[in-house]
Amino acid sequence: MAYHSGYGAHGSKHRTRAAPDPPPLFDDTSGGYSIQPGGYPAPGADVAFNVNHLLGDPVANVAMAYGSSIASHGKDIVHKELHRFVSVNKLKYFFAVDTAYVAKKLGLLVFPYTHQNWEVQYSRDVPLPPRQDLNAPDLYIPTMAFITYVLLAGMALGIQKRFSPEVLGLCASTALVWVVLEVLALLLGVYLATVRSDLSTFHLLAYSGYKYVGDGYYVALAWTSSALMYFIVRSLRTAALGPDSMGAPAPRQRLQLYLTLGAAAFQPLIIYWLTFHLVR
Repeated sequence: MAYHSGYGAHGSKHRTRAAPDPPPLFDDTSGGYSIQPGGYPAPGADVAFNVNHLLGDPVANVAMAYGSSIASHGKDIVHKELHRFVSVNKLKYFFAVDTAYVAKKLGLLVFPYTHQNWEVQYSRDVPLPPRQDLNAPDLYIPTMAFITYVLLAGMALGIQKRFSPEVLGLCASTALVWVVLEVLALLLGVYLATVRSDLSTFHLLAYSGYKYVGDGYYVALAWTSSALMYFIVRSLRTAALGPDSMGAPAPRQRLQLYLTLGAAAFQPLIIYWLTFHLVR
C-alpha cells in the first residue's frame, strides 16, 4: 500500500520544524549591554548605556553644568526684575486674610455707618495684616468680587440670550481697564496734591476694587453706592489726610479733601457704567 507523502510508515504525521530566526538587520556593536534571545537588548540596557556614556563624557558634563548655571542665572534675573515692579512680600500682605476677616469686611462694606475707628493699626511701625486689622485694605475681596462680577455678567447676558465669549471677554477687559484708569488718576491726584501718606498702588487698587462687592441695581445700587462712598471717604481721609496734613496750608487741605470726595463720587458712576447694559 502506498502512503501519503505526509505520513510515515506507521501512518504518523511529520511535525513541522520551526523556521530558523532571521538574521539581524544590523551587527551588534553595543558591547556594553546584554542581548536577549532574538537579538533584542535587555529592557533598560540602552538607557543605562546612554546615561553612563554621558556621565563619562567630560564635554557632556561641562555642557550640563553650563546649562544649569544659565538656568539659575536666568531665574535670578526674572526674580530681580519682578521685584523691581511688584514686591511679592507686599503683595502677600494684601492677601493675608481669613474667613472671619472676610465676613466682617463684607459687613463693613455694606453697613459702614456704625463703624467708629477707621485708623489702621500698627505694630512697631509695621501695619498689621488684614486678618488682624479690619481697617487694613486687602486684595482678596476685590479679586473675588471682580471674578463674581464677570460671572454674573455672563449669567445676565445668557438669560437675555445675548451671551457670547467675545462679549464676556469685553466685559472683563472693560472693567479691568476702568480699574487701571482709576488707580492712575488717583496716583496723579495724590502726586499733584503732594499728599504724604503710606498709600501705595496696592492700597489704591484695593479701594478701587471694593466697588465690585455691590452688585445690584436700582434700590440695591443706591444703597451699595452710598455705603461705598461713605466707606471710601472715611478710609481715604484717614489714610491720606493723616496727622501730617494738619499743619498743611489751607489750599492744600482743600485739594486733598476734594481728591477724597472725587474718588468717592466716582465709584457709583463706574458701577452704573459697568452694569446698566446687563439689565436692559
